Amino acid sequence: MPSYVDVETPKELVPKILEALSAAKEGGKIKKGVNETTKAIERKTAKLVVVAEDVTPEEVVIHIPMLCREAGISCAFVPTKKELGAAVGIPVGTSSIAIEDSGAAAESVQDLLKKLPKPAAKAK
Repeated sequence: MPSYVDVETPKELVPKILEALSAAKEGGKIKKGVNETTKAIERKTAKLVVVAEDVTPEEVVIHIPMLCREAGISCAFVPTKKELGAAVGIPVGTSSIAIEDSGAAAESVQDLLKKLPKPAAKAK
């Protein structure tokens, strides 16, 4: 498990996360890639952030879970970049995705947020 994966996402939630991403892409608003995801977290517009576990070098995404904790945004992890890219209909893998507006996937995203570990602000 990479060092940036601070909370393991239950395996049974991974297909539901990918389905929610696919549905949010159709009727909502998502941000793809590390730069756009980081901006969505910093602007506090992200509702859910999903990061791939196979990113190399891991320094590329190591800041994302920390930013999510500070902003109180749930962060989930999926095994591969390829799965993440395929879920949102792009032919290449992507390291991270942020859901800003879940659109038609609102119900499934809310269900996922209840099942994922709550982000806890880091003690200073």
